[in-house]
Parts: sequence; structure tokens; C-alpha cells
Amino acid sequence: MIDKIKEYIAEVDAFKAKSKEEIEAFRIKFSGRKGIINDFFTEFRTVANEQKKELGQAINTLKIAAEEKVQLLKEEFEANVEEKGSYGDLTRPAAPIALGSRHPISLVKNQIIDIFSRIGFNVSEGPEIEDDWHNFTALNLPEYHPARDMQDTFFIQTDPDILLRTHTSSVQVRYMENNQPPIRTISPGRVYRNEAISARSHCFFHQVEGLYIDKDVSFSDLKQTLQYFTTALFGKSEIRLRPSYFPFTEPSAEVDVYWGLETETDYKMTKGTGWLEIMGCGMVDPNVLKNCNIDPEVYSGFAFGMGIDRIALLVYGISDIRMLSENDIRFLEQFKSAL
Repeated sequence: MIDKIKEYIAEVDAFKAKSKEEIEAFRIKFSGRKGIINDFFTEFRTVANEQKKELGQAINTLKIAAEEKVQLLKEEFEANVEEKGSYGDLTRPAAPIALGSRHPISLVKNQIIDIFSRIGFNVSEGPEIEDDWHNFTALNLPEYHPARDMQDTFFIQTDPDILLRTHTSSVQVRYMENNQPPIRTISPGRVYRNEAISARSHCFFHQVEGLYIDKDVSFSDLKQTLQYFTTALFGKSEIRLRPSYFPFTEPSAEVDVYWGLETETDYKMTKGTGWLEIMGCGMVDPNVLKNCNIDPEVYSGFAFGMGIDRIALLVYGISDIRMLSENDIRFLEQFKSAL
């Protein structure tokens, strides 16, 4: 009987299964109520006392080997099933990955950067937390100018000289301080103003401002640059410049593009005129050049600035500027095809 038990132990060690059914059949064969191990225990009662110790140990060895084999086979089978479930048929096409989308502000900003890069403008950036000199004083804003009022500017309470920048013109000042003409740069970025939030305005928004300084730069150069930009971005080439006032440019102008009156939306946006204001511009004031250590007797230049958010509203027909900052997935998913 001992030899027979050893044969079964060798059979247990050598057994391999390809399915759960084979594992279960193996378990029943050895450990079932009518299995081999129970048969050996039945015969154990009739064995002489002097043989019981050796035989009992052998039967227990077989029992333990069979139980451990079943447990091992089950674990291996479950692991294989889990791996197959995770990866499946590796020859099948992969599951489609959800397509992301860029934010409309990023889309418009990248368009603007691309348009101006074609005519030699580089991109410059600066800090959003600024000092009084770069945000106001260097740009020819007197100490008591309304733009310095607390109703318009977010000041840092611990230091009245530090504030959240109100325009990206501060980046232009920093660029002029560190670079000599010729200068041709645009400065996109986020700015902050203490304004009431509505469908047309927000307390933070995005701007892109341009600066060109060289010898013999004229107002006609400015107009031609803006003509090129509006044609490239909107596909509309008719613009007009209306006299205006900005402390850091002289002369200054507001730029309108002829949007047309083809739809009811056009009437609403342009208030029935067909003209739409898109930016401010002007020739850089000589005092600003002096403040940045550039000789106004040798160099001249022009500057312009526009709100990226407002441009995005126009390009994509968005009616409420607040939608650009609310992170509504339903709104943002509309721009998947605009990558």
C-alpha cells in the first residue's frame, strides 16, 4: 500500500490542468467523498498496529500534496483568466481614445502668435504680479491717473507698490529694458482688473500686446501691420482707425474692423453699424522710450493691444465671456475639432 501511495503522490506532482473542469475532476478523484484518499483511510482501519504510523504519514502526505496542488492550479488559472481579461486579443484594434480639446482662448492665442510670427514678431512673457514702475510709471501714467484707482486695480495689501498687472504692457517695458532696438515682440498673458463680472467683462482676462521699435517707424507701418493681422485672422480686410487716447502712445487710435451686417447676430454685435472695435494702438510715446533707456531721437515705434477673450467671442460666436472660465465640459467639448 505504501508503494501505491507513493505512485499517487508522483501523479499529483506531475498533474497539469488546462481548464477549471480538469482541476475539479482532479480534486474529486483524490479528495472527494469517494476519492482515493478516503479509500486509503478506510483501509487504514484494517492495517496492523505496527504499520499504522508509517501508513498514516504516507496518507497524510498524499492528502496535503493533493490539496496544495488543487489550490496552486486554481490560483494559476485565475491569474491567467485575469490577464486575458485585461489584455484580451492583442491582435484586435485598440479601443478608441477620447479626443481632448484645446481651450478656445489657447486656440485664438496660438492663431495670433502664428500670424505675427510670420512677419518677424517673437513672443515675450513676464510676471503677473508686478510693481508700480513696470505697470504704471514707466508707461507714462501719472501718479493720480484713474487707472491707479483701487476700483480698477488689484493691489497687494502688504505692499502698495505691488499689484496684479492690469495689462501686458508691463512685459513690453521689461523687454525694452533688456533689449536694444530693433524690437519686434508680442506679449500674450493673463491680466487682472477690479471690474464687475458680466456677460461682456470679467475681473481677469487675457491680452496680447505688440511692440515694434526701430528707426523711421511710422504710423503707416502700424496701419499696414494691423491690416495684415485682421485679414489673416478674420478674413476681413476693411479696417478703420479712430482717434483715441492712451497715456503710453501718441498719437493713439481705436481699431475697428468691418464685420458686416449679414445676420441678426452681426446687427447685435455691431449695434447696427457693421463696425466692430477690436483693439487699441498708437505710436510709442517718447517718454516711454526714455524710461526704458531708448533714445527717442533715434528710434520710434508703435504698440497695439487686444483682448484675446473678446477675439475668441467673435471668432467662435460665444455670447458670454464667463463661459471661458467656468470649465463646463459640455462647452469645451465643442472645440475638439479645432485642434
